[in-house]
Parts: sequence; C-alpha cells; structure tokens
Amino acid sequence: MARPRKREQWQKYTMRAKPNHGWKCKPGYRIFVADRGSVRFDFPTDWIVKPGKDGSIKFHDHEPPDDNCRLSMSVLYLRDGLDWTGLTMAKLLKQSTDRPSSLLDKRGGIVEVKHPRHDLAWREADYLDPESKRPAKARTAFARWSNIQVVLTFEYYADMSPQFGKVWDEILRTLRLGDYIEDPTQRVEPDPDYDPLD
Repeated sequence: MARPRKREQWQKYTMRAKPNHGWKCKPGYRIFVADRGSVRFDFPTDWIVKPGKDGSIKFHDHEPPDDNCRLSMSVLYLRDGLDWTGLTMAKLLKQSTDRPSSLLDKRGGIVEVKHPRHDLAWREADYLDPESKRPAKARTAFARWSNIQVVLTFEYYADMSPQFGKVWDEILRTLRLGDYIEDPTQRVEPDPDYDPLD
C-alpha cells in the first residue's frame, strides 16, 4: 500500500494478508488500494506500479520505455462542507478535455457510468504518439464520491485497443471510492453491493 508523505515522496508497505481475508478479484488481476480505501480498483497482475513525480501513481504493462500502455491515477480531497453535486463529472470532464491541443486528432463523446456510490464520466481521444509515431488512444475518467475525486488517464497504442479496452472496463467496473478498511490485511466487512466475480 502506498501513502503520500509529501507531494513527491511515497512510502511503500508490504503486509501479509490474514487467512480468509475477504479480498477478491478476477483471475489475472490484483487489487490496488490507496489511503486505506479512499480508492480501490483491480488491475492486471503482471503490471508494474510506480509513484509519479506529480503525486500520482503510474501503472505500466512493461518497464518503461518498453511499455505499451500507461495508467495514471491521482486523488484529490475536496473541501468539506461544500455541495459539489451541481458540478457533475461529465461537466468537469468536458471543461477539462475540450481545451485545444496540438496532439489530439479526435475526441470521442462523454460516457457516463451509473454507480450507486459515485459519479463517473470518461471519454476517449485519438492522437499520434510523439516518440514512437504510432497512433495511440487516451482515455480520461473523472469520478467523485463525497469529497474524494479521482482522475484516471489511460494511454495505449491504438492497435492494442481490444486488449486494453477490456482492462479499462475492469478498472472502471471495480472502482470504489471511500470504502475504508481499518485493517488492510483482512477485509472484514466487504461492500455488500460489490462482487468482483459478477
């Protein structure tokens, strides 16, 4: 589990799970949890996890620069006591991604995902990777529950869309915000609405 100390410093803890710990995910995936449950989602077992210099967490399918994809996750903690419901994730995503960019060739429509606990929206953009000169895609998702807001950005080569599209779907399907766990080595009270094997 990684926890921020300062903006660019992280500590990594490795803990052995207790018997009958209650954590479950699909075969071929493992579980990522930040800040004892502020954010959790499943990602492929063999991916590499690294802290980013900007306070984000990066996930790669291979060691960079030989990676074919990069997932970046950032968590923002909003001010308590403010009503954020008027600023939906779809509106915020549109405002953030409609800005002109010389890199992007085309932007897709905004997809809103219905979930009982959080508001989530995402969209896809096509671009030419400046280093490899290969066509690539970037998917950006904004999600919020209470004062927790998450930004996910997933970049990959366009010819690998069938493979990485399934990974994206699984990340969004298993995303949970504010599902706090007192003891990460044993998930005593799983979310009753969540079954990762559905």
